[in-house]
Amino acid sequence: MVNVCITVGIEENVSSLKTLSLKAYHRLSHDMLSYYRLCATSTATGILRNYRKAKKKNPRTKLPYAKKLMLTTCYGFKIQNDLLRLPVKPREHIYVRLNIHTLQTLSGLNVRSVTLTPNSLGITYSKETIEIEPDGYVGVDRNLDNVTTAATDGAVKAFDLSKATRIKSTYRFVKSRFKRNDSRIGTRIHRKYGEKQRNHVAPLLHNVSKRIVDDAKTKRYGIIMERLTGIRSLYQKGNGQSRNHRARMNSWSYGKLQRQVEYKARWEGVKVIYVPARDTSKRCSICGYKTLESTQRRLWCPHCGAILDRDENAARNIAAGGLRFSPNGPPGEAVKGNPTTTVILRVDGGKLSQQTNATTIHPTKT
Repeated sequence: MVNVCITVGIEENVSSLKTLSLKAYHRLSHDMLSYYRLCATSTATGILRNYRKAKKKNPRTKLPYAKKLMLTTCYGFKIQNDLLRLPVKPREHIYVRLNIHTLQTLSGLNVRSVTLTPNSLGITYSKETIEIEPDGYVGVDRNLDNVTTAATDGAVKAFDLSKATRIKSTYRFVKSRFKRNDSRIGTRIHRKYGEKQRNHVAPLLHNVSKRIVDDAKTKRYGIIMERLTGIRSLYQKGNGQSRNHRARMNSWSYGKLQRQVEYKARWEGVKVIYVPARDTSKRCSICGYKTLESTQRRLWCPHCGAILDRDENAARNIAAGGLRFSPNGPPGEAVKGNPTTTVILRVDGGKLSQQTNATTIHPTKT
């Protein structure tokens, strides 16, 4: 049914849920329950929207086609005792037994939808959360091999992700050994090892994201992250970089870690703020001046003479950068000609030397 809706959406050039429902609903099998048809239309709508976005970037994007068997419904199901009841036809149901952990997790929560595949059962639920007013902030600096956090109370933590990088490198090597000239088998092999790689890397990212959110929740802190955009375009063929370097950087899971931190933080009521990523690593977190590269990911500030760890310095700048977006931050930006604005140390440090000249006005006699 999803593929029928996709075909109708491409033929009629529509991607909105209401229009696609009007165009495709009568073409779906009438033997299926109505809410299954509605969920299939909703799923196809999301696929069509992603297809239109991808086609704008690449006109040669292939037409979408759903291959995996999946049943998603928001209606008709019911949990009775330790069984999940799913309707098949009017007054005809199938039952799936739930384990003790699932029942304990769902106790007292509002179950919203059920997704059934040949190998798994997914149940989504919701709960009411209240956003905690933060007493401070923790900046999160994401790198290829580690994640560094720095809180406004001075605490710094580093989470090692070099194991995830090694796992990705190993699977790239394994897939590169495949020499058979058969694209279909090659696609199957790459999909197989790609899934294995994701299954090995995902627990590592979940562990780091959970520890970051738990620490912020315990201290009643908000989380501040960089708004990273355009990273993939920096490592494309023709940019003068080696193939191995491009592969390593393009396998960086910065977006996946960001999504995990964000949804876990929202679930726990922890506030999340994004700041621009420009110069967070290059600016001194003590005085605000531009630093110079030293050795072994260390920075040297020519103004205050401080020697800083690159990742720790970036995390501190990110944490300080979020203060200007918080309710407890200063009332305005530090700009020229505005003598009443409070300058944020470690954020507007480079403007301190300019403030005297910018705000000093010498009256002239007439």
